[in-house]
Amino acid sequence: MEVAIYNIKGEDTGRKAQLADEVFAIDANEHAVYLEVKQYLANQRQGTHKSKERSEVSGSTRKLHKQKGGGGSRIGDINSPVLVGGGRVFGPRPRDYRFKLNKKVKSLARKSALTYKVQDNQLIVIEDLNFEAPKTKDFINIAKNLKVDGKKVLLVLPSDNKNVTLSARNVPDAKTMVASNLNTYAIMNSNAVIITESSLDCVNKL
Repeated sequence: MEVAIYNIKGEDTGRKAQLADEVFAIDANEHAVYLEVKQYLANQRQGTHKSKERSEVSGSTRKLHKQKGGGGSRIGDINSPVLVGGGRVFGPRPRDYRFKLNKKVKSLARKSALTYKVQDNQLIVIEDLNFEAPKTKDFINIAKNLKVDGKKVLLVLPSDNKNVTLSARNVPDAKTMVASNLNTYAIMNSNAVIITESSLDCVNKL
């Protein structure tokens, strides 16, 4: 599959980039994408939530009144969950939300996500970027030229580029990522995926 390569002015350079069909034109698997996104979000959870149960609440363990003969319901100590200030029944406990996903499923999910972006015309290939200094205005101008300003943008770079990363950092909904670290969530969470020309070698081998 061939797509046009644009420059930073948003103009077609007349050159074509080759996208691997086995990455960008597969039979997309929606369930694999769902599983990969679910795993990514689960891995972000700290799992440190905790509420006090009956045995952990600070309070007297004295029985409030006798079991029988009072004309009321039976009741134990003041830490009972049915009383104000008592413990919580089946409250959250610290746990690990991570779960395993096979490498083949994760690979299929990434390829499916990239295929969806191509089908939705949300993938753009541009010439390599080289900022002399970090400048947010330069990144904003490129986004405007490519008509993706105001959208969630994911810029894929061949390697860590400090000037480009710093230039995009203050732009709302803009994110940069090294091609080797590309994941399904980042792709699906963007409205436009911009891939630099040098990044394609890595992306085509995902």
